[in-house]
Order: sequence, then C-alpha cells, then structure tokens
Amino acid sequence: MIQLTATPASALVDEPVHIRATGLTPFQIVLLQASLEDEMGNLFHSQAYYRANEVGEVDLEHASSLGGDYVGVHPMGLFWSLKPEKILTRLLKRDVMNSPFQVQLKLYNSNVILIDNASTAPNVSLTLERWYAAPGVTRIQVREGRLRGVLFLPPGDGCFPGVIDLFGGFGGLTEFRASLLASHGFAALALAYRDYEDLPSKLEKVDLEYFEEAANFLLRHPKVLGPGIGVVSICKGAEIGLSMAIHLKQVTATVLINGPNFILEIPQVYRGQIHQPLPISPQLLSISALGLSEFQHIFEATRAKANQTFFLPIEKAQGHFLFIVGEDDKNINTKACAKQATEQLRRNGKKNWTLLSYPGAGHLIEPPYSPLCCASQISSLHLLVLWGGEVIPHAAAQEHSWKEIQKFLRKHLIPVVTSRL
Repeated sequence: MIQLTATPASALVDEPVHIRATGLTPFQIVLLQASLEDEMGNLFHSQAYYRANEVGEVDLEHASSLGGDYVGVHPMGLFWSLKPEKILTRLLKRDVMNSPFQVQLKLYNSNVILIDNASTAPNVSLTLERWYAAPGVTRIQVREGRLRGVLFLPPGDGCFPGVIDLFGGFGGLTEFRASLLASHGFAALALAYRDYEDLPSKLEKVDLEYFEEAANFLLRHPKVLGPGIGVVSICKGAEIGLSMAIHLKQVTATVLINGPNFILEIPQVYRGQIHQPLPISPQLLSISALGLSEFQHIFEATRAKANQTFFLPIEKAQGHFLFIVGEDDKNINTKACAKQATEQLRRNGKKNWTLLSYPGAGHLIEPPYSPLCCASQISSLHLLVLWGGEVIPHAAAQEHSWKEIQKFLRKHLIPVVTSRL
C-alpha cells in the first residue's frame, strides 16, 4: 500500500519537513504536488517528479527531482518553489497567531500528465500545518504615545534579547518575521511607521526620534534583556535601521537586508538636524514589457558619482552590523551599497561588520522555505515592482541567512557571563 508521510506534520514555517513515500513499485516514477491557499483566497502550487528506488521508496532527503519546478536533491523544494496561480501575488501571512498555512501534499502516478484537481484523485494525500508562532508566544498590541506596532514575547520566564523589526516603506504592519524571532527566543517589536492605524499614510520626513522612542520602550519592558537592542531591517527599513545604529547608543546589533547606505526619497530628521536624501534620476526608471518597475537604476547614476556627504556616516556607529545582500536585487544595487559601507568602516579602522552576499538571490530575502517573490503589486502605490531572484539560489540564501541572523543577534545581544573561581 502506498503511504505518504511528512514529519513533523505541524511545525514552524522555518522548520524543515521530512517527506517520504513508501509502498511504490521499484523504480516507479511519481508526481508530488504541494498547494496552499492564503488568507485572501490566493492559490499557490508546486510539483516535482521523482523515481522510486529499488525498494519502492522516495525519500526527499536523498532523492533527486527529475523535473517539474526544480531539479536535483532539495528536501524542501516543494515549499520554496510554490508559485502563485495569480501572477504578481506575494505569499504573506497576516494572522500569525491563530491559524497556520495548510499545505496539501499529493502523490500521483506519473502517467497522469495533466491534472485536473476537480476530477483527478491522487493516490495518497496529506495536510501539513505551517505556523508563524510557536506555542506560548504572546502578541501584545503596542499603542504607547505615538508608537504603533506589535510586541511578540517568547514563552517562559526571564529576560530575552530585544529586537525591533522593520520592513520597507510601503506602509502597514508586517508581523511574520517578528513572530518567528519570538519563536526563537527574542522579544521582537514589529514596528509600523506609516500607513497604519493613525500613522500618516504618506511620510513627509523620517523622524528618527520615533524610532528612538521604540528602542527605549523595548528596553523598559521587564522581559527585555539590556543593555542594548538589535534591529532586523530590509529595504527602506534598513535605511532607517542603519541611521538608528549611527545615532542611537541603544542599538548594538543591526541586520541590514538589501538596504541602501544613503537616504531614500525623503529627508531624515533627528534632534533638529535634517539629513537630505540622495537625489534621484527618475528618467532612469526601467519599465519592462510586462509593466514591472525596476528601481535600481534611478539611484545608481547619482550614487556612483555622489560625494561622501550623501552617504550615511556608518563609521560613527558603535554597534555591530550584519549585511545581507541579494546580488540579483532589482530594487536597489545593494551589493554596491554594502561594498561602499564596509569600505567606509574599513577606512576608519572598524571591524564591526559581517557581509553575506548571495549570488542569484533577489530583494525579498525572507525566512527559510518562503517562496521566491520576484515581482509583486504594491496596491498602496499602484505599482508593479520587480524584486529579482532565481528560485534555487534564493532559497539557499534564505535558509543560510536566517541561521546567521539569529547567531549574530545572540552573539551581540546576550552578555557573556564569566564565572569567578
């Protein structure tokens, strides 16, 4: 009898699953298919062909996909190769606490070439639960003064290293990374800064004192371990995260995922000082035949010839940096930005940085096993944006960088206790 198993059947989305089919005919070719429906009703699916071994078994830890959405040995390939039925749709979890994504796994005989899900029954199927918060994680809405966001706390007593989680400048509140960080032992504040509740829908300036208030709020919390906090940030959020590291002594560990080393579009203000953005060349905005916007070049012409005053003075930061770069980022030339920033540190005698640069990875580097989103629609701006990335190297970058982010934060946020003899 054919059996399909996946262990664990219920787990965090960043945890691997061991998928195995048994009871097949020796050397039989089968089709494995994965699918899920997000909270908005959008469908995502993937598939791969496998050949059973001499005892009639397909073990994805060892078996090589013969074709489909990927080729080769990729135990989690069915997850990170999920693609939307409706193009330009990003898989994004909204309710991270109360419901998991449910992933359907199905196995078909390979002689079923065209599968009509309404009429074609699989040989065997099962459902997996993929959670964004571990049991015991608590979610606390934050509305203190002008701060808006959500604080996630790990289960258990004691104090936890504190992290502020910042996403790009398209607005709203994104919680999935903060909830996963809390699941791994961090007190994580998902912080909104525009177009959320009573925050302005459009920013005229970035007020760094707002982010200073957030850092102080986190450090005051009785379950947050001091004396410093971390920042995990991407894109516009990484511009802000870099500025926080420069100006705020509270920030001692900063993760910059595909961020610039200059100010984007609107000025930053801190204690009366105004810091101007890098001028842009809007005529260099690339629009593909499909209508996708590629922003990389509108900054690049100016960045390449700008004088030093336009680049953020990263050498003034006292904490540590982890740069994560997708070399196929179509949004910002983050490889060049990170190179410039690290050279600036090196010239000033600093060794407080680590650079992870991933060929083939795009802009949206997320926790592991998330499908690549190489382009999506930004509804608030009525734009179709090209993010870049190739499926297999992007998946490898997500898996490696997520482990490195956690190691980096623990190293620089958890004090080393030395015992006295």
